[in-house]
Amino acid sequence: MNKIYAFSGLGVDKRVYDKIDFGTLDVEFIDWIQPLGNENLENYALRISEKVTHENPILIGLSFGGMLSVEISKIIKVKKIILIASAKNKFELPFAFKLSGKLKLNQLLPNSILKHQNFILNWLFGIESNEEKQLLKSILQDTDSKFLKWAINEIVNWKNEIYPENCIHIHGSQDRIIPIKNVKAEFVIENGGHFMTVNKAEEIEKIIWNLIKK
Repeated sequence: MNKIYAFSGLGVDKRVYDKIDFGTLDVEFIDWIQPLGNENLENYALRISEKVTHENPILIGLSFGGMLSVEISKIIKVKKIILIASAKNKFELPFAFKLSGKLKLNQLLPNSILKHQNFILNWLFGIESNEEKQLLKSILQDTDSKFLKWAINEIVNWKNEIYPENCIHIHGSQDRIIPIKNVKAEFVIENGGHFMTVNKAEEIEKIIWNLIKK
């Protein structure tokens, strides 16, 4: 059976995969590690790839975890990368991200916006139900603010131009954080937003199972 390593998104943890039934699949959820000082994403990927101990694994990456998976695939050989609500390279990120990186606007973001569930984050993530709001609130409270700041900086300054091999991209048609107009996706989840592993879990689950069987 294929070994699967799953990476969660920025500011979230493995709880965002709770609604997806992986059944008998051999899935290991990788927890974030603390970045070192001004460490870049490439070096961070090198360190966290030490947790990927099986040969030729399948990587599943959600959002920022997808970008990290792409960087890991440059270091070790992987059988497949499944990206969810993510980007394969810098060209799929919105222009506002790149502008923020150049002008260092991301460094002005207050922790109050990043660490606390609010109407802005609800809108960006496509969250509607009280259950989803409570989940995001709980996850954000458990997330290190220094890690959030570091990760956002790495996203807006991501330099990758390579289109990774063996990559399958699942994206939501209503993703407000990484708009689908910039993305080449093999699977589009109608009305899916950036939180679709929670509120569109069944659709994503079916796609993942079909991809793993191949």
